[in-house]
Amino acid sequence: MPKMRYVIMQQDQELQFVEMPEEYAYQLSALNLRLNKEIDKLTAENVPGLPLAVAECDSLELLREEHHLESGLAYINRLESAFASIKEDHYPLISLLTEIRALQAQLEQWYEEEAERVQ
Repeated sequence: MPKMRYVIMQQDQELQFVEMPEEYAYQLSALNLRLNKEIDKLTAENVPGLPLAVAECDSLELLREEHHLESGLAYINRLESAFASIKEDHYPLISLLTEIRALQAQLEQWYEEEAERVQ
């Protein structure tokens, strides 16, 4: 069974829990911090809200029913979709999308390899 890490994010008062393969958790946290640093530079009207990564941990047990665990691939797909829909004219959004898509491709490959290994 692959070792997973958990990235805990906060947006306003809401917590989000993202399950990542251990070797990619740091990349998600670093990407999140970079996006949060750059998001205020975007001038488009449809810029999505973005949570802030606040912690990483090796194990996680959710104790409240309203909280759920999201796979890293599902999270990054949602993030890519949100950023791809931004109509930005003044900031080089493509560099942010490139970083998101690079992690997305790595996660897709990881999940494919894991599925093959299980079979």
